[in-house]
Amino acid sequence: MDLRIRLSWPAGQLTATLGDTPSARALTAALPLVATARTWGEEVYFDTGLTLALEDDAQQVVAPGTVAFWTEGSALALPYGPTPISRGTESRLASPCNVLGRLDGDPRALDTVRDGDPVRVERA
Repeated sequence: MDLRIRLSWPAGQLTATLGDTPSARALTAALPLVATARTWGEEVYFDTGLTLALEDDAQQVVAPGTVAFWTEGSALALPYGPTPISRGTESRLASPCNVLGRLDGDPRALDTVRDGDPVRVERA
């Protein structure tokens, strides 16, 4: 069962397809939500208010466009390129994160998110 969400901010929007994981189900059950975007290199993240356990298949290095949940920060993490701790061009998250799914379309659209922008997440 794939779940679809829409992320929107003042300069754009993207949809994402999430897999059937405990974290993806918890996130979609909490929608809609509005949060304040933070940027960290080429990653957008924001607080969700959720407290979730780290899943067995959590990853720290992911493909650009991965939708991840950072359990240490209760945040959705959306990398679209290198972060300050990346080696080369990889997308390295702050710590291992639960992988929820993938953004649909070009993840570089996240480059238009500014630190402090409101981000809305809802079912697509």
